[in-house]
Amino acid sequence: MSPLSPDTLTSRPADAAEKTFDAPGTTDVPATEPVLALHDVRITDRVTDREIVHGVTFELTPGKAVGIVGESGSGKTLTCRAALGILPPHFEVAGGRIDLAGTDIATLTPRQWTDLRGATISAVFQDPASYLNPAIKVGAQIAEVIRVKQGLKRRAARRRAVELLGAVRLRDPELVYGQYPYELSGGMLQRVLIAAAIAVEPRALVADEATTALDVTVQAEILDLLAELRERTGLALVVVSHDLAVVAHLCDEVLVMRQGEVVEQGETHAVLHDPQHDYTRLLIAEHDSYGLDKFLAPKEAS
Repeated sequence: MSPLSPDTLTSRPADAAEKTFDAPGTTDVPATEPVLALHDVRITDRVTDREIVHGVTFELTPGKAVGIVGESGSGKTLTCRAALGILPPHFEVAGGRIDLAGTDIATLTPRQWTDLRGATISAVFQDPASYLNPAIKVGAQIAEVIRVKQGLKRRAARRRAVELLGAVRLRDPELVYGQYPYELSGGMLQRVLIAAAIAVEPRALVADEATTALDVTVQAEILDLLAELRERTGLALVVVSHDLAVVAHLCDEVLVMRQGEVVEQGETHAVLHDPQHDYTRLLIAEHDSYGLDKFLAPKEAS
C-alpha cells in the first residue's frame, strides 16, 4: 500500500501504472434519507457487564463512503456487526439507535432481517474462504443468493451470476463460475464475495478489512473496484480498516476509534491533513514511518 504522506494524500494518479491514494471528495451526492444512521450507539458485553463501544454516531447516504479506523479491539467490527444485526450472542446494543433505510433495527423481526440483508445492506469480510462453502462451485453459490432473493429461475440466475463475476473483473467468468473455492486465489475469492454481496443490488455495503489479507497489487484492484461500484451504482460504503491509505483512497468521512470511543471524526481530507487528537496523529506518524519512501534514495522518492 502506498505510504500515507501529505504528497500521497493530495496528489492524483498520473496514469494507471503509478497510482496514489487520495480522499475522494468528488462524488456529488444529493441530500437524501440515510441508508444507514447510527445515533450514539453503545454496545455492552453482558458477560462482563462492561460497555465496549461508547457512543458511535454517523450517517451513510447513497454514494457516500464512511471509513472507520483504529487499532485491533477498538470496536470497529462490533459497530458494523451491530448495524448488520449480527452481534455475537453475549453482546447487545445497550443505548442509542440504529436506523436502516429509515427503520429502527430494534423493531425488526428475524424475517424482516432476512429480507433486508443482501437487498438493503450487505457485507464483505476478511478471509473470504471462510465465507464460501468449499464443496460447492462458487458460481452456484452466487446463483443461489439470486434465486432466493429475487426468485429467478435456475438458468436466469446462472446468467446473472456470470454477469456479476465479469462485473468484478474476473477473467473468463464462465470458467470461474464452475470452479471450487480451493481453485481460486485470495484476490479472486474476494471478488467472488463482492459479487455475491452486490448480487441483489444492496444500497449499502460494509467492507470490514476486506483487503487486509491481499497483496498490494490485488488490494489496489479491489479498492478500485469498490470505488467504481460506488460511482456507477450509488452504493454507500462503510470501510473498516487499520490502513489509513485505504480510507484516504475511498472515504468521504472518517471515524477514528480507540478503546471503543470515537476520538476524532470528520471529513477524511481534514482529519488526515490536520488531525486534532493525539491518537490520530500517532496513527499517521506510524503510517508515515513505515512508508516505502523511507527506504528509497532521495532521487527515487522524489
